[in-house]
Amino acid sequence: MLWLYVLAGIIGGLLGGMGMGGGTLLIPILTVMLDVEQQTAQFINLASFIPMSLCALAFHIKNRLVIFKGLLYIVIPAVVMAVAGSFLAVGADGRLLSGLFGGFLCVLGAVSLVGGGIKK
Repeated sequence: MLWLYVLAGIIGGLLGGMGMGGGTLLIPILTVMLDVEQQTAQFINLASFIPMSLCALAFHIKNRLVIFKGLLYIVIPAVVMAVAGSFLAVGADGRLLSGLFGGFLCVLGAVSLVGGGIKK
């Protein structure tokens, strides 16, 4: 059974490292396939995101892909909302979180199907 958790971490890490949002796959793997509670799966996803994002940030800074001008205008509200969201998630029912995350994935899939995404 432990190997399934390791495999889920590898898949989430690879997708996260490629910038594809490993949590989009990691959370359903943990909740649906491995019967982990929604709050726990979200915690695992967020905890694993920290080292992945630090590695990605280091590579992006090294390759001069980070624009520091105006960065605080994005970082400060993001941190505040992340803290607020975590307090809401802790108090929320796991079924509600599962439904909201499932709805998010449906919207994300629909946007991808109609050609949405980053355009240059």
